[in-house]
Amino acid sequence: MDVKRRKFQGVLNILSFNRHFYVVGLIVLGIIVVSLILLKSPPIWTTIIVGAFSYGLLMPLIISAYVYDFSGYYDFKWLKKLQLGELKSGQIVNINAGFDETSFILKNNFPDSKLSVFDFYNADNHTEPAIVRARKVRSTYPNTTQISTKDIPLENDSVDLVFLLSAAHEIRTHKEKVAFLKECKRICKPNGKVITVEHLRDVPNFFAFSIGFTHFFSKKTWHKAFKEAGFFSFTETKFTPFMSIFNCH
Repeated sequence: MDVKRRKFQGVLNILSFNRHFYVVGLIVLGIIVVSLILLKSPPIWTTIIVGAFSYGLLMPLIISAYVYDFSGYYDFKWLKKLQLGELKSGQIVNINAGFDETSFILKNNFPDSKLSVFDFYNADNHTEPAIVRARKVRSTYPNTTQISTKDIPLENDSVDLVFLLSAAHEIRTHKEKVAFLKECKRICKPNGKVITVEHLRDVPNFFAFSIGFTHFFSKKTWHKAFKEAGFFSFTETKFTPFMSIFNCH
């Protein structure tokens, strides 16, 4: 299947799924500005507040456009940096958290491999408005299987590559994250790998997403989770200053 993304699809998705945040932000900004005008506050305060709110509302969209629309993330050319070797007829697994934009693209990149797709979305745990909206417009890869993070229905040592593409951070507790990563490791062959792509709770993402960067986890947290899950080694490759690719095996 030929997968062609619309122009600015990434940033438009971010804006659509998080529109409640922008509506509330604009309302609050309007109330503050009107209050400052009525109170005859110095213009400098109005300028500072409008500037701060504008930064907080616009910068995440600018960075999202850069990462998801202009960086080549969905071209998957960054896979070459990981030196995964030729995988002509292997077993690949792609696991998402309820919104899947990558499975069709992965199949195009590995046309002769068997691709299994799993979705660990749990309506009781994943209640954020953004993911609920995303699921309503998602395209589902054929035979996608709903799973629990505690049980991936595949045999031990059966998978060459597991992809966790901007998904694993939706598992909010450390205990569940480790249990899930253990499952990913269990299904991997001895030379299999788990490729995890995530924003981090770090300085670049703070300046990009302000308070929103708290939705991500730090590098230290991911390293701890990988170690506790039993991975022998893991390396980090930066993809733009705002995303990290962890290659675990």
